[in-house]
Amino acid sequence: MTSRTDSLPIFCMRRSRRARQALQDLLARNRIASPPAGERHPPLVRKDEAEAEPSGERARLRPRLPTLLSLLCASAALALFGEGLWIKAKAELAQILLDRAFAQSIATGRPVKPWRWADTWPIARISVPRLQTTSIVLAGSSGQALAFGPGHLDQTPRPGERGTAVFAAHRDTHFSFLGELKAGDEIKVTRNDGITFTYEMTGADVVRWNETNIDAGAHGYNLALATCWPLDGAFGGPLRYVVHARLKPQVMFGDTKPGVALISAATSSPNNRQSTANRVISR
Repeated sequence: MTSRTDSLPIFCMRRSRRARQALQDLLARNRIASPPAGERHPPLVRKDEAEAEPSGERARLRPRLPTLLSLLCASAALALFGEGLWIKAKAELAQILLDRAFAQSIATGRPVKPWRWADTWPIARISVPRLQTTSIVLAGSSGQALAFGPGHLDQTPRPGERGTAVFAAHRDTHFSFLGELKAGDEIKVTRNDGITFTYEMTGADVVRWNETNIDAGAHGYNLALATCWPLDGAFGGPLRYVVHARLKPQVMFGDTKPGVALISAATSSPNNRQSTANRVISR
């Protein structure tokens, strides 16, 4: 009993020390959490609310994504549209310079470059009276030549000579009118010596670039106009649209002599000419 009474105060003292320590800890925490006088206590943020903030940011950004995508698509469309306008504007400006060079070629009797750094020069003018369209034809079929006008394929005869003269051009610029041609339409070609030859369209076909069957050394006096197919396509492909025409020898402007008398024979072999035509039309 005595031992039990003696141990009671010790137990109470231990409990009281623990209580005092707990009270001191609580007051200390209250002092840390309490803001100084005159200041507002910052709002407490729950853990789940803090974790929800990034998703809230994503929710605010989500409505902007369609707008950003629309702006990007619009920018791309404007860039493509501007590029198309630039190509057409460049082609039209080039035709003005080419017209001047072609007129000088007829006046002087020698090739005249449209600008100093050009690697080509005008050799003819092609026109379709019914469609009221005209273009200056350039020597060769290099990339620069076709960028500014129809090109006369190398190793094919000049217009008015025996064989098949071959002109090639892009479908969206200088040969965009090919799809409107009809059998019987007149196609006039004026050379840089001032002589004009009139051809008559006989037909058109769609062929592969390496199976055009254009014979540059064929009998007669022929003209072939080639461009890419389909005519309204946006990308290149293996198909070509070829318009065929033959010379009307009874009609010629620029000289009073019969047209056939002024037509010289082709100088290249038929095999070489045909292979050259197929190879260049592939571009």
